[in-house]
Amino acid sequence: MTSREAILALNLLPSFGPVRISRLLESFGDAESVLRASTSKLQRVDGIGPETAKIISSWQDQVDPTKELSDAEERGISIITREDEEYPKHLLQAYDSPILLYVWGKILPRDKHAISVVGSRRTTTYGVNATRKITYQLAHAGFTIVSGLARGIDTAAHESALAAKGRTIAVVGSGLARLYPPENLALAEKIADGNGAVISEFPLHKAPDKQTFPMRNRIVAAWGQAVLVTECPAWSGSLITANLASEYGKPIFAVPGPIDKPSSAGCHQLIRDGATLVSDASHIIDDMGQLPFSYKNDTTEEKTEAAPELPAEEAAVLAAMPPGEELTVDRLIQASELPSSAVTAALFKLELRRLIRPLPGFRFMRR
Repeated sequence: MTSREAILALNLLPSFGPVRISRLLESFGDAESVLRASTSKLQRVDGIGPETAKIISSWQDQVDPTKELSDAEERGISIITREDEEYPKHLLQAYDSPILLYVWGKILPRDKHAISVVGSRRTTTYGVNATRKITYQLAHAGFTIVSGLARGIDTAAHESALAAKGRTIAVVGSGLARLYPPENLALAEKIADGNGAVISEFPLHKAPDKQTFPMRNRIVAAWGQAVLVTECPAWSGSLITANLASEYGKPIFAVPGPIDKPSSAGCHQLIRDGATLVSDASHIIDDMGQLPFSYKNDTTEEKTEAAPELPAEEAAVLAAMPPGEELTVDRLIQASELPSSAVTAALFKLELRRLIRPLPGFRFMRR
């Protein structure tokens, strides 16, 4: 048995969460040693009683990690553990970080530059529009959008990231062979097809239940550099996700709504409790103090692996703007040798990325 099969076997066992498995790994050193341990030794670990020890000792009668690996491979799903280089290191800050992840699609280094977006499943037109606007802007600026693939706000967030030709990570509360909700299968396929990844910590055929969704939410909270709540009532699970993110030290942003609508009561509560009120992606970008991309010109050093390069036309217009100079559109057209329509579009996008600022008289300056 390989070490990957051993850790997979532990994750497949019923009623075993990441905290309990982590205690076992700390006590025995590796998953193979856990599976070989006697029931008496297993019971010396905190939280492992006679029944639990018996389940571990008889693991071969209950789970088949080889079959799980084969099934995942046939579905084009990879399985990564904490020891793998591809495992998102920012998830390790959670005390109950996933033992392993099933990944449909691909996780890239740049996906650590992410904003988690959460909200209600029962949305209003206002909430959906606000989500689409802000997540589109964030994805266009280079942030990966992380959400839970649920109905409502999650769906709007993923769709907007795709519309912006950005990346998005969908964390689901079920096994990837039992994708939930089923009507989002087509959306999941678009995400996995070169635009991000659909991930889960649960065995392939695990059905969703009341426990899987809170577990999913902690991954959403831990992944993003910040959490954005765009619409939720006072009793929403999105507030739990926001609170988890706050415990992880992440900034919380919330979109205000109509004061007479219960659908916005949760966001208003977050704002009263100290979350930053936002109505535009620029508010988040300004507070974050950084943008997740780089560009090449005469003054830049090599771009980092985690940062996507600016599109060619935007990079050309930015390179044509020496620091400290105020330039007109005509001068930028001449310097960049691009058509006027391309320069105008690039200026709009560079302003959205907070790389330039507009000045009176249709002039622009690099920030």
